[in-house]
Amino acid sequence: MSNLAIIKSTYEGKTSEENGKNLERYLATDASWTEAKGFPYAGTYIGLADIQKNVFYRLATEWEGYKFTVEDYVASGDKVMAYGTYSGKHKASQKSFTARVAHLWQLKEGKIIRFEQFVDSIPVVAATN
Repeated sequence: MSNLAIIKSTYEGKTSEENGKNLERYLATDASWTEAKGFPYAGTYIGLADIQKNVFYRLATEWEGYKFTVEDYVASGDKVMAYGTYSGKHKASQKSFTARVAHLWQLKEGKIIRFEQFVDSIPVVAATN
C-alpha cells in the first residue's frame, strides 16, 4: 500500500470508527503527534494511548460535529500532506467555527511515525470562549 493510500484510509473510511481503526493499524507504537502551538490541544504526544487521551477523547467530548474536510493531498517520498478545513461547534460555548488546516504525515516502512498539524488556531480558540 502506498503512503498516500495509507493516509487516505485514515480520512476516507465509511465511518469515523473505520478511520480510527485504520489510524491505529498504521500508527507506529512510538509515533510522534504534534498539535500546533496556540491550538487548544497544543503539544507533542507519543504513541496511540497518549494521542487518544490528549487529542481524540477531547475532540469527541468537547465538540459537536468536529470534522476535518480534506480538500486534497500532496505526497512526496515518505511524507504526505492533507489539507482542508476544520469545522465544529464547541459544546460549552455553543459557538461554531471553521479554520484552514494542513496535516503533515511522515511514514517509514508502511507505518506512520510522525504527524504535525498546521492550523489557523484563532477561530478554534474563539469558539471555546
